[in-house]
Amino acid sequence: MRRLARAASCGLLVLSVAACGSTADDGAVGQSAQPKAKPTVGVILPDKTSSARWEDQDRPLMAQALGFAGIEPIIENAENDEAKFASIADDMIKRGVKVLMITPLTPEGGAAVQRKAQAAKIPVIDYDRITLGGTAEYYVSFDNIAVGELQAEGLLSCLGDKPGGQIIEIQGAPTDNNATLFADGQRRKMGVKYDSGALRLVKSQAIDKWDAAIGKQQFEQILDANGGKVDGVIAANDGLAGGVIEVLKARNLVGKVPVTGQDATLAGLQAILRGEQCMTVYKPIRDEAEAAARLAIAVAKGDQDGADDLATGNTRDLVGKRDVKSVLLGADLITKPTVSRLVAEGVVKSAELCVGDLVAICAQNNIVIN
Repeated sequence: MRRLARAASCGLLVLSVAACGSTADDGAVGQSAQPKAKPTVGVILPDKTSSARWEDQDRPLMAQALGFAGIEPIIENAENDEAKFASIADDMIKRGVKVLMITPLTPEGGAAVQRKAQAAKIPVIDYDRITLGGTAEYYVSFDNIAVGELQAEGLLSCLGDKPGGQIIEIQGAPTDNNATLFADGQRRKMGVKYDSGALRLVKSQAIDKWDAAIGKQQFEQILDANGGKVDGVIAANDGLAGGVIEVLKARNLVGKVPVTGQDATLAGLQAILRGEQCMTVYKPIRDEAEAAARLAIAVAKGDQDGADDLATGNTRDLVGKRDVKSVLLGADLITKPTVSRLVAEGVVKSAELCVGDLVAICAQNNIVIN
């Protein structure tokens, strides 16, 4: 297993609780001042369908970290609807949040919201996805080019020595800059193989909104156009991998054709244990959510130096032609032998992972069900 150096360590959770109010002696014995209102941080998550992480992990982790620090979190989900995203942002700006944290659906939509926030003098943090051409003060994410490199490394390892192997790429949404970075990272490893003829790229297809159903349909069409032949599939996340696996099952190719993934979802890990998916990328969402919360807390409290101390990296916005202060985290390549590590670390519960036909497979892979 390859582990990348992490820019921020686990355990970023702020445990100190800020006072919610104060008592002042205004000359009246026993009379207390009104409690001060908590500063608010608005968070807009992108959707509920591309990955379970947004509602299952990001929301509760962010709420907990902000709440412990005496910040009132206002967390909403745009549900992949640009109009709803804009409406939520307008409401948060109107309510006067101290910080606005967004995961943009598109660069254009994110930039429009950021211009409104800037006019209202509300600082913005881009969370997980950078807004190209935007004005956000900070950006918190993973080293997404390195994530793409891990996917390519995983596929090449699973593929083994197969000269001229035919590869289909099912990439993420064309509007998501992270998807572009994943593809760039993959190409750093795969490009030389394609150029030399060691492997052949059949087609690379971006999938609108990371929609697994569309990904399944597009993969099937590409496969048919290639005479039903494929030796390996780069799927940009576990959801897209699931759609690919459905097609491979129907053609009796599942387990024979390695498929990549990302996010270490429950379904993705189960597919790896069954031998249907060859790898995934585990991104420690706890680290990301807590790093973003810690940054937002510093900004909300006016601690500019503290915020800058946290955001030690820079990400180049090629559209806006500027550098954005960043917190960039590392990720891990997960294969069948290392799924047990995620169980041991509490990333996934063995009782949820090891069900039905997976009970025996978990036992074979040293995963204790409890």
